[in-house]
This record gives sequence, structure tokens and C-alpha cells, in this order.
Amino acid sequence: MLDWKKREATEAPRERAETRKATPRRRAGPWGSVIAAVVGVYLVVCIGLSWYWSQEPELFPVQQTAQSAAQQSGQKMVVGYTTVETLKTVAGTLLNKPGGYIANDRFPPGLWMDNMPSWEYGVLVQVRDLSRALRKDFARSQSQSTEDGDLAKAEPRFNFDHKSWILPSSESEFEEGIKSLSRYQARLAAGDKGAIFYTRADNLNNWLGDVATRLGSLSQRLSASVGRVKLNSNLKTETFVPGQAPQVDEEMVETPWLQIDNVFYEARGQAWALSHLLRAIEVDFADVLAKKNATVSVRQIIRELEASQEPLWSPMVLNGSGFGMWANHSLVMANYISRANAAVIDLRQLLSQG
Repeated sequence: MLDWKKREATEAPRERAETRKATPRRRAGPWGSVIAAVVGVYLVVCIGLSWYWSQEPELFPVQQTAQSAAQQSGQKMVVGYTTVETLKTVAGTLLNKPGGYIANDRFPPGLWMDNMPSWEYGVLVQVRDLSRALRKDFARSQSQSTEDGDLAKAEPRFNFDHKSWILPSSESEFEEGIKSLSRYQARLAAGDKGAIFYTRADNLNNWLGDVATRLGSLSQRLSASVGRVKLNSNLKTETFVPGQAPQVDEEMVETPWLQIDNVFYEARGQAWALSHLLRAIEVDFADVLAKKNATVSVRQIIRELEASQEPLWSPMVLNGSGFGMWANHSLVMANYISRANAAVIDLRQLLSQG
């Protein structure tokens, strides 16, 4: 009896081992390897495209671009031609740069990117402001005059939802806006009495007011990367006490960590677009600027804006403290934007003087 039990105990493990050997192991089929390889290649391609599409466009020569466009189309260079051509080129850069327009992408790699869409939005803000100025100021002799039909069509096209993917897409609306600008530009070059571009100091001053507001807001948002104490001057007369300073409410304002790079690249986009638009204004408003001794002020603004376009050598936007060991790229950008804004304010004062 004992021998039988011992024999059974030794034979059972042997049978189980033989059963395991006889049972073939399941191997991954060929489709699994193919799918893994395809996914790996797709991710590598997306990463490469993300890097390529994130390259910001270079600055372009404004006056030479306008002259070349006039020669190719056989049009005459007139006052206002450079400004309209520069606005078209800046808007067209959003559509023709590497990767095209990315802000409304619904698939990788555009879906993963946020720096370039922020840059695009910054450019679009300046395009919208100048297209509105063309419609309500530059192309009208006075407040009671009729607005230009093509410019009236262009402005709402650029103010269309910048994240619309389809039916209609943002790109199609922007293209229609550029076509409307081209029709106005052609009539302007042909001497059409209905297409006018007035180079007056008050017209320019109105647009510069919008520029100053944009730059001031950007400066505040960039400076908030490290947190700032904001003062509220909502004072009530009954809180005044003789011999004491009035009380002022304070609150800490700080940009969320995940939005710091977005604000930075939006500022880069606005500065890039505005530097080109101001160079065009310098050409078309040369007579007005010379009479007001304001040419140097315009050059100073352009210099500060172009200085903000230096390459960013860091792989990410650093957010060190103001006087800490690490750099704070937002504060560096805020410095250039603030200096440009101060120069815009000085320029507006020169233009408002008789």
C-alpha cells in the first residue's frame, strides 16, 4: 500500500510535466508585430512633424515684398498698397507656413501642439485689429462717409471662430478675407474713386490706441508668470479717515503653470505681426510721421518688437523667479513688450500735437 502511494506521488508530477511539454505555447501572431511597428513609426513621424511645425516663420522684408507683388500683378504702387499687401502676407503666413493652420486641427500631431496655436492666435489678433482699422478709419474720410464694401467683407472673415474645423473651416474664412483685401488693393492701385486710403494722423492714432491696449495687456499677463500683487482702488468716501492713508484691497494674480507658455507664444505672435505692420505703416504714413518728427519713435517700436523674436534656445519656456538662479522667459518678453508699449504712447502724443 505504501509502495503504491509513493509510486503515485512520483508519477503525478512527471505526467504534469509531460502534459506541459505536449501543450504548445501561444505565440503572438504576425498582425500584432505589424500593428506595433506601425504605431511606433506613426509616433516617430508625429514627433518629427511636431518639431518641424513648431518652427516660427522668419521676419520678411516688407517693402520689397510689396514691390515684388506689384510687379507680378502689374499694379501701381500707391499710398496704402504696402499696408494692405503686408496685412495679406501676414494673414497668409497663418495658412502657408509649415503645417498650415494648426489651431483647429483635430488629429495628431496638431492636436497635441499648443505653442504654435497660441502663436497663430497672437498673429490673428493683430490682423483683426488692422482689418478693423482699415474699415472704419483708413478707408473713410470722416465718420459720415460710406465704408468700403470689400473691407466690410474682410473684417468679419478674420473675426470668424479661429478653432472651427469644418462647415466652414477657419482656413476658408481667412482665405475669403484675403481675397476681399486683394479686391480692395486692386481697386486702390487702379485709382478707383471708391477705393481710398487716407493717411491722416488721427486715423493712425486710433489704430495705435488699439496697439497700446494689446501691448499693455500682454505685459501684465507676462509679468503675472511669477505672481503679482494687484491693487484694487475701489474706495468709498466714508472709509476716509483724516490723517490716515486710504485702504486699498490687494490680491495675488498669477498665471496658471500650464498657461505660461501659451501666453509667451501669443506675445511672440503679436510682436511678430505688429513689427511687420508697423514697417508698412512707416512706408505709407512717411509724410505724416516726418511732419510730426515721429519716424524715430516708430523705428524704436519696431526695434523692440524685433528684439523679442530672438530664437528660444531652451527646450521649454522657463519660469524662474525674477532674481532667482533660473531664467524667466516671460519676464524677458514682458520687458520688450513694455518698452514697445511706452514708445507707442510717446508716438501717440506726438501725433496728437498740432
